[in-house]
Amino acid sequence: MLSNFEKGKGREKMNTLDYYVAFSIALYVIGIYCLATKRNMIRIVLGIEILINAANVNFIAFSAYRAEGFIDPFAHSVVIISIALAGCVSAVALALVVYAYKHYGTLDIRKLRRLRG
Repeated sequence: MLSNFEKGKGREKMNTLDYYVAFSIALYVIGIYCLATKRNMIRIVLGIEILINAANVNFIAFSAYRAEGFIDPFAHSVVIISIALAGCVSAVALALVVYAYKHYGTLDIRKLRRLRG
């Protein structure tokens, strides 16, 4: 007897997982690009947020496809906590960015590195 995967039903499910993983990889690449090439501190904070969102999408996608017909609620709760913590981290980072701009007058990290004593 043929299983669901051999009949073609399982491949349909894997295609949707492939789309989620491809989207997560694209977000991860965009986040790494922002961290590697941008000099503005606000854009760096946004790059970090994009990386966190890529990890969240990947975590949810793999938790939904772990077992047939079962979605793991633990993964959803971890991602909700991760989103809340990411919001807190971005708020603190943006507060530091505002303080750095008020104190030094620039958001360019190369200029801020030259200010070291």
